[in-house]
Amino acid sequence: MFVVGLSGSLKTGKSTVAAMFVELGAFVVDADKIAHQEMTPQGSCYRPIVKVFGQKILNEDGMIDRKKLSGIVFKDRAQLNKLMKIIHPAVKKEIRKVVQSLRGKQGILVLDVPLLFESGLHKEVDVSVVVKAHRQKQITRAVRQLKISKVQAGNRIKAQMPLKAKIRLANFIIDNNGTINQTRKQVVQIWDELSQKTQKKRK
Repeated sequence: MFVVGLSGSLKTGKSTVAAMFVELGAFVVDADKIAHQEMTPQGSCYRPIVKVFGQKILNEDGMIDRKKLSGIVFKDRAQLNKLMKIIHPAVKKEIRKVVQSLRGKQGILVLDVPLLFESGLHKEVDVSVVVKAHRQKQITRAVRQLKISKVQAGNRIKAQMPLKAKIRLANFIIDNNGTINQTRKQVVQIWDELSQKTQKKRK
């Protein structure tokens, strides 16, 4: 299995690109989905998060309210670091389980990980792909899709590793500032190149 790390920044279009890879035949693991599962009352991160941030982050059903939690951590780097120390190890553990289970099989596995570089998971993939978009587009999409303010969107972007730094570390860059067809064309081009690499790897 050829492992690809897919990353970007807030609302650069990473999920759109991941869906395109699925259409082409890739297996995709979504780190955000894993994180959300680990934050449910049955997940391994629930108790540690509530212990650190208190009952105020829970909604009436006793579930972690991610909006309330985001409101705390994206204003304060120290608080964000506390959260990441709880979530990163759990997510990495689950991702490694999936990679291990597919070891030896043929195909391309895409790890859709927003914090690919921050978590160090980029060292465990064969190649990394970063999706980029203009900051203004990121903010506009975040406001529309996440129902947050421009200031909140800006805070979330600032809390992540700068996109330029991720681009410097990536093997492939996808420019998602154009049309959906322009993005798809880039994805197909990368897919073809990766498919050739997997064939060489098998030989």
